[in-house]
Order: sequence, then structure tokens, then C-alpha cells
Amino acid sequence: MLRDSEAPQNSNLRGLIVGNYCHDVLLRDGAVIGETIGGSASFISPVLDTFSISHHLVAKVGPDFAYVTKHPPIVMPCFETTVFHAYFDSNIDASGDLDRVLKRVRACDAIRVSDLPESRFDFGMAVGVGGEILPETLERMVEICDKVFVDVQALIRTFDAVDGTVKPIALKESGFFHLLPRIGFLKASSDEAMFIDLQEVRKLCCVLVTHGKEGCRVYWKDGDMEIAPFSVSQVDPTGAGDGFLGGFVAGLVQGLAVSDAAILGNFFGSLTVSQVGPPKLNTMLSQMVKDEIHKRRKIERNNAMLSFEKAREEQQFYASLSAAKETTMRQIQESEGNPPNSSTKVMEQNDENSKLLLKSVQEESIGIDNGAS
Repeated sequence: MLRDSEAPQNSNLRGLIVGNYCHDVLLRDGAVIGETIGGSASFISPVLDTFSISHHLVAKVGPDFAYVTKHPPIVMPCFETTVFHAYFDSNIDASGDLDRVLKRVRACDAIRVSDLPESRFDFGMAVGVGGEILPETLERMVEICDKVFVDVQALIRTFDAVDGTVKPIALKESGFFHLLPRIGFLKASSDEAMFIDLQEVRKLCCVLVTHGKEGCRVYWKDGDMEIAPFSVSQVDPTGAGDGFLGGFVAGLVQGLAVSDAAILGNFFGSLTVSQVGPPKLNTMLSQMVKDEIHKRRKIERNNAMLSFEKAREEQQFYASLSAAKETTMRQIQESEGNPPNSSTKVMEQNDENSKLLLKSVQEESIGIDNGAS
């Protein structure tokens, strides 16, 4: 097995991640079931850190921010941290998966051009969740990053003025549409894809559409391909797309073909929904994944250009990642006496950023700051 000291070093891959941290409150049938750090950046950074991909994070919070992070945010003294309430109803989804109604109940300050560093980056990720990314901010990211990946939720989310319910609008009406030819990849869920005019947008940039337990599909101007999902016992769907995008970008910037990068995206998406809060790999699984990527890089090392062709031995890559995940989870469960697919066990593996707060943000009064985004 390849050891860390022998693995390819990625400290020269400099990324720029833009999107606020949040407080996420999870409620099922009206009762609070958990509180955790939220915001796409909180899910994506751990994935990039797994591969030692260096990145600069621009996120804003208020002085009330309740978590300790490896990549500290900008603290805005006159604002409070963005808060989302995710309402789950056990009777909504007959398939057994949890569905949700998402509400932004508080919003921090927007991320402005002046908040971005005066540097160049190999890649950038625009991953706002609460309306914090402005058109001029994304335009500046395009100027200072060689390739930009965008989560469409950062562009099309609006929020009900009364209760903060998330309401997407058409991408053409968002004020961002003119920037699409200048970005590399746009990620959307299957629900969000209905708001982007997929057939037109795929002519402007590559589009990644996630389909939950059905995997994902990659679209480009001249074609598309389907990428199979990984089996998972879903605990919390929050951050699934973020885990996917983090895995996809981590694979792509390390030289994987688009199809292999999408497999890695599905892999991290499955890890994310199996727990509450950002994905957390134990040392064994992390090393196994690094080893598999190292093998894939050897197979694909002659492909200097971005490739949309199906990678050689793609099924072997998928099978190896699946086996690594199953082996590691089984060993963890057996060592601690937990049954397979135990959601309690998954939650116990999380760090301090996934436990209940001593002062519950759910108990505070709801206030919408419409001027924050």
C-alpha cells in the first residue's frame, strides 16, 4: 500500500473556496434532532484536506459562530452567522429517503470583491448557500482563477420575505447567466436543473447534475454520460451535493478523467449523507482512497487534456472505492459493537462540529436580514 510519504504532494494546487459558514438546525416532525456547522464550504474543505490540496477559504460569520474550523472565517462584528432550519417529515418520501423544506432564518453579510485575496489560483469554487455571492464577486473569481467550479444554488436561491423558505429562480433571471461561458463546471441537483435550461447551458459550460441515490450525469456540448451511485444508508441529506462537488474537484485537479472525478464525487456524496455534518474519513479509509487515486493517475497520466471519454478500467476504480468503504465501515462497526448501517455509530464518528450546541440556535428568535445578500 502506498504510504502518505510516497504519495503525490498537492501543496502546489492552490484553490479559492468562496461561501459562508452557517449554523444548520435539523428538525424532524417538528422536533430538533441535531445541530451542526453548515454551508457548502464546511463540507468541501474536509474533502480537499483529505488530499492535502491547499486552498484559501473566504467565508463570513458573526461573533456568535459556534464552531472551531481548520480554515477560519472572517468575523463580521455587526452581523450574525447565517442560520438554516431544515425541516424533515418522516411521511413525505415513500422511498424511505428523507426529504426536506429548507428555510434561511438569518443571513450574514455578502462576500464582496474586496473580500477576495489579491492572488492567482489554480481553481476556484463558488459555493454560496444563503445568497452571499454577488455577480461581481463571481466575475472577479473568474478573473483570478484558472478554472472555476460553481454550485448553481449560489446563483438561483431566493428567500421568502416572511419565513425565509428557499425559492429558486430561473438562472437567466439571476444576474449570473452572462458569466457561464467563462466558468468550467456548473453543478446542480436534479431539482435545480429544472431552473437552468440544461440544453442551452450545456453549450456554454460543462454541467454536473446529481440525482441522489441514482448517481449523477455529466453534460457537455457534444454529449453526456451517466455515473453510477454508491450504496448508502442515508442519515441526513444535507451537504450531499457539496460532498459530491468536493470529491469531483479533488479528482479533477489531481489529473483524473472527468468520469473518474465524477465517481469520486459520488463516493464523497455517499459518505456525506451517511452522517450528520461534514464528511469525516478515518485514517484507514482516507489512505485507501489516496492509494486508488494514485493508481488511477498512473493509468491516466498520458492524458494531458481534460477528457470526457470514459476512463479505462473505470469499473475497477468504482469497485475498489466501494470495497474500501465497505471494509472500513464493517471493521469500525464490528470493533465497537454497532450493527451495520447504524446511524448512531455514524454520528458518533463526527467531531465537535456535529454535536448539539450548548446554546441552541434553534431556540433563538427568527429574524430575516434581507439586506445581507
